[in-house]
Amino acid sequence: MKVLITGGSGFLGKNLNFILSKNKNTEVISLSSKDADLTKSNSLVKYESIKFDKIYHLAAWTQAGDFSLHHSGEQWINNQLINSNVLRWWHDNQKQAKLISIGTSCSYSEGGSLEEEDYLNGHPIKSLYAYGMCKRMLLIGQQNLAKQFGMKFLTVIPSTLYGPGYSLGNKIPHFIFDIIIKIIQGKKHNSRVELWGDGTQKREIVHVADFIEQMLQIETKVENDLVNIGAGEEFEIKFFARLICKILDFDHEKIIYNTDKYVGAKSKNLSIKKNKKIIPNYQSTTLEEGLRETVLDISGRL
Repeated sequence: MKVLITGGSGFLGKNLNFILSKNKNTEVISLSSKDADLTKSNSLVKYESIKFDKIYHLAAWTQAGDFSLHHSGEQWINNQLINSNVLRWWHDNQKQAKLISIGTSCSYSEGGSLEEEDYLNGHPIKSLYAYGMCKRMLLIGQQNLAKQFGMKFLTVIPSTLYGPGYSLGNKIPHFIFDIIIKIIQGKKHNSRVELWGDGTQKREIVHVADFIEQMLQIETKVENDLVNIGAGEEFEIKFFARLICKILDFDHEKIIYNTDKYVGAKSKNLSIKKNKKIIPNYQSTTLEEGLRETVLDISGRL
């Protein structure tokens, strides 16, 4: 089995590479932007001679927080280039490979059902419109290549991923890591912690190991379709903050909720009815267990 991963230096890419590489019968080539600048049309030429069985297209030009508010034009250009170049290379050189790509909950219409049949309906949330539409275009590209040339794909749509091993670099962290980092720092310095919003906005998180295991199971059962992978339940930011405070033995009363800051959608809870029909007996990591593991990992690196 020969596998290619784009976005291999990201949180999901590193974890997927680790899991796939455990299998001695699987040869994995994991690419970061340093290995291949996917905005360039010839970035994958050196890999044309290898016939891959699967291509995991994880690469995307984005960050969390309010990044999309300030970089929407760049997001559109860079992600369209990345996705078009990968699709072109897939079509021209790797028709035998199944392409597994990552969608985004941002593509769903705010206030909609967040069920797979509505992924292309309505308008993505305004603040994330460009990124959401780029992911929709990626899906449409896969659908039409499959239709005309008989190629195989799967798109999986995650809720926010969490777990150990998240990079603590200069990028804006996703909300759950932002909360964890801020509360750890608050405990270290015995200081107040500021979180964005009033704390009532709701979010859903799924452990990265659970996401990968479900994706690997689903890809053997599903072709030319999209499937949500989430926890099936969302919680208020205040709930996450209180649970993290409990794990760290930090006083939740020291948290300040800043209602003047950007908070994104008020709610994003993926429907996982389709997922449960495909893999009905999957047992996910409990939220407290997963957060404790994540908090301890980050605490040891800060």
